[in-house]
Amino acid sequence: MTATNHNNISTFIHLGVFSKYFIPFGNFIVPILLWTTNKDKSDFIDTNGKEAINFQLSILLYTILLGMFSFPFFIFNVFGDATISNLLHFNDISINFSNPGGFRTLIGASFIGIIALIGFFLEIIFIITAALKANKGETYKYPLCIRFIK
Repeated sequence: MTATNHNNISTFIHLGVFSKYFIPFGNFIVPILLWTTNKDKSDFIDTNGKEAINFQLSILLYTILLGMFSFPFFIFNVFGDATISNLLHFNDISINFSNPGGFRTLIGASFIGIIALIGFFLEIIFIITAALKANKGETYKYPLCIRFIK
């Protein structure tokens, strides 16, 4: 196998992450399949495969953390006016953004939403950059990536 083939496989490992838009968990399945079937062919493929998987695991962790931070805004502020009995019996639940708690919810949720949107665009930019570098035969280290697989 030539270096060009190794570069192409590494490029497809990074671009395989975009399969998540067509296949559930495709961002893990496709890169792992490409990486595990080709990692013995070169260190370059092995390094790029680990990097792509580590970045996706990092993104998953960051998404879970953002979800955990946004959940209290939803529960405690949006439903802050409802009593426990109303929540249990589904009577007279009011979602009210006119009180200060509702406004704080709107600001807090908007802040978390903006962080998520910025993260989404950065993820796309980082993946495309990694694929372009891999195609040139260069190794790319994803920023903000936790190296779970060494």
